[in-house]
Amino acid sequence: MSATGSGIPASRGVPAARQTLALLQALARQPGPVPAAALARELGLPRSTTYHLLAELQQAGFVVHLPEERRYGLGVSAFEIGSAYSRQEPLARLARPVLARLVDAVGNSAHLAVLHGREVLYVVEQRAPGRPPLVTDVGVRLPAQLTASGRAMLADLPAPHVRALFPDAAAFVDRHGLGPRRLSELRRLLGGVRRAGHATEDGEVTPGFASVAAAVHDHAGRPTAAVAVTFPGDDVDGAGRDELAVRVSRAAAELTRRINGRPPKRLGYRTTPPLGG
Repeated sequence: MSATGSGIPASRGVPAARQTLALLQALARQPGPVPAAALARELGLPRSTTYHLLAELQQAGFVVHLPEERRYGLGVSAFEIGSAYSRQEPLARLARPVLARLVDAVGNSAHLAVLHGREVLYVVEQRAPGRPPLVTDVGVRLPAQLTASGRAMLADLPAPHVRALFPDAAAFVDRHGLGPRRLSELRRLLGGVRRAGHATEDGEVTPGFASVAAAVHDHAGRPTAAVAVTFPGDDVDGAGRDELAVRVSRAAAELTRRINGRPPKRLGYRTTPPLGG
């Protein structure tokens, strides 16, 4: 509880605006419409305040009221905001300068991917000069469990979510005879990713090439994307790969800050220190 008696953290600014945004975020977290009383309890708000805010949001189209069910859900205006976000591609725009600096620092190509079901979708590629083209071009989809980017994001998803994505052996697509083939193997692999703070793959996407990736997190600490660097496997030794992991993790942390995200709350999570620090 905050000093104001509300579950919403106290800070300077406009209290009504903070409460309104918190209410919208609470609705967005729900699997479906919910009663106003449940929202009031979650946010620690008086019921009267909750109803007043819902009425204003309903009038503006951000909330819809289902009178027969006595529940509230997100309205058309909220959908329009989400669609505008997709059209403007702010994540890709914010990522490009981060990836450009990363490529300049490591001399290998970098990319940004998002999770799309059991696949990763590549949305930005920053190719290093003189490096060969990669399969991870913009718009390409690859099996998430085989890629470093996918593993970085899957590692921060709840276990039931991962189980729903990979319910049986048929869900594990094979490219070159490498990588996990059942849920138990994937769980062990993702446990190692969480402990390390980054993910790797070597020859599982393209023979002769390896990748290292780290997740980018949103305001709730959920994995929203991953930054990765791909390189010829024979060109980088163990120490070089460790340095790449640090640089990639720093780039992912920078992008997390740029989208006003935060690291996930998990046991053993470490913020990557600056190189040489």
